[in-house]
Amino acid sequence: MTDTKLEERWPREDREFFSAGLLDWYLAHKRDLPWRRTRDPYRIWVSEIMLQQTRVDTVIPYFLRFVERFPDVTALADAPEEDVLKCWEGLGYYSRARNLQQAAKDVKERYGGVIPNDVEAVAGLKGVGPYTAGAILSIAFGRPEPAVDGNVMRVLSRFFLIDDDVAKPKTRILMEGLARELIPEGEAREFNQALMEHGAMTCTPKSPRCLVCPVMERCAGRLAGRENELPVKSKAKPPRPETRLAALVEGRGAHAGKVLIRQRPAQGLLARMWELPHWPAPEESGASERPRTGTGTRRSGLPAAPPEEAVRDRLRRSLAGAGIAARPGKHWMAAEHTFSHLQWTLQVYLCREEELPLPMAAEARVPYGAAGAAAPGEAPAGEAPEPVLPFEAGPGSSGDSGPHRWIGREEMAGYAFPNVFLKLLNAYFDQREQGETRGQEPE
Repeated sequence: MTDTKLEERWPREDREFFSAGLLDWYLAHKRDLPWRRTRDPYRIWVSEIMLQQTRVDTVIPYFLRFVERFPDVTALADAPEEDVLKCWEGLGYYSRARNLQQAAKDVKERYGGVIPNDVEAVAGLKGVGPYTAGAILSIAFGRPEPAVDGNVMRVLSRFFLIDDDVAKPKTRILMEGLARELIPEGEAREFNQALMEHGAMTCTPKSPRCLVCPVMERCAGRLAGRENELPVKSKAKPPRPETRLAALVEGRGAHAGKVLIRQRPAQGLLARMWELPHWPAPEESGASERPRTGTGTRRSGLPAAPPEEAVRDRLRRSLAGAGIAARPGKHWMAAEHTFSHLQWTLQVYLCREEELPLPMAAEARVPYGAAGAAAPGEAPAGEAPEPVLPFEAGPGSSGDSGPHRWIGREEMAGYAFPNVFLKLLNAYFDQREQGETRGQEPE
């Protein structure tokens, strides 16, 4: 956008008032955050990736642990992916961690482990979009690059009364042009952080704190009484609901006290992370709302578990098809896991390991078995690697097979789990320790 067009739509005096007022407010009131105590581009980069879709209070302990474990680009590039995912465990959106590590490998290989002060180079790193590139370049290097995310678009929409749909690419381009012009000379580092801080602390999505806003005097959205209507944003398509049956298989004999987990495929949703085995619920029963009684615990507000007969049949066939000899038992708990495009309702059933009948062993594609305390992907010293057990691919998986393992609570530290499975496993072991879990014989 040319200066003439800027002047026509947003007068210079309003832009200068906004920039000066916001900068003065930030310098006086900014929060003391760990990534603001450094100009190290690596640490700023890590913080910006973690802060995507995640609250500041949640990120702080993860950030501190992560940079202690991986203090620089080379340390991150050279680390086993399992260690990176474990350090990220519970933060969600795990593709962020994988992309961050892949980008670190690229920086090590192409730039000698030094993050370059170059727009094209930084923007070309995996997982680095226009906002993150602008944040790294402005905060770490002081370059006058805009850093426009949802918070910033909300602030600009309200102050400048911009009606354009912020979900559209052309609106982002418009706001990036405006944000670039708003940066005071030599103040890119502080001003971009001021915009972010203002959106997080004052010009919030709901109930904006207009009375303490440092620029409310000229806020066009407030003056028009439209601060709660802006920004304009078309609704995203809601995630598709899907009911899945999860098997919490309790071991016996050599596996007593342990449960069975499996690793997801190397590509796709939650790639290479560990979970309880689970499969899509029978279609004819997935929408059932019939309440259940006497069959375990169910979180309030989640869909009721499907009918018992269909569930047991589905679990029995799925477990056997994966080479797992286990008897499905009672419903234990329900939980949700939401992705941007998909929402799982996991109906968890307690199952009990059984000896594999000889006919089944002869028909199984691989021998039945799973490792005990071995690290992910490794066999105990002096032993052959455990066989990989195939599992049925559901929606969102690539169809590749993944290994299974028997683990106790003390071994969970060696595996990276999505948050929902981490909570389920901890709840199960808590109950075991409290003596609340009983035998899983079907009724």
